[in-house]
Amino acid sequence: MRGKSRLSHVDSKGRAKMVDVTAKRPTVRRASAQAVVRVSPVALKRITEGNLPKGNAVETARLAGIMAAKKTAELIPLCHPLALTHVEVTAKPVENGIRFVSIVACAGPTGVEMEALTAVSVAALTLYDMIKAVDREAVIDRICLLEKSGGRSGTYSRSKSKGS
Repeated sequence: MRGKSRLSHVDSKGRAKMVDVTAKRPTVRRASAQAVVRVSPVALKRITEGNLPKGNAVETARLAGIMAAKKTAELIPLCHPLALTHVEVTAKPVENGIRFVSIVACAGPTGVEMEALTAVSVAALTLYDMIKAVDREAVIDRICLLEKSGGRSGTYSRSKSKGS
């Protein structure tokens, strides 16, 4: 077993490297993440009523998040390309904004946490792009992993006290 002081994505000379997962047995991996876009009351009303200059911002953002999850290995240098079997991005109005939640799954040798985080990040960025003419003070906030399962490290679930 690898020592805790050794980083898996760094070689003996301190250079970044992709972890070799060739020998790892594929298992079912799942992860969920969230992002919140805080907006003005006027922007939130326009978003929920579908009354924005660029059209249905929430649906566009949701689809962008799904597409982004599938492109994670192209965006994050040390991520492995994975054959995702499920990507879902939901959006719901919350106090002062819109909360995106992603659920990503695959049967593979490594986890899908980065895909879940990428999905909500790009969904939030897309919403920002869609509303910036209405609310330039929107803030993307609270991007975090909510839970993950599968693989050697087992299950993780963010506690409510950590601000999910």
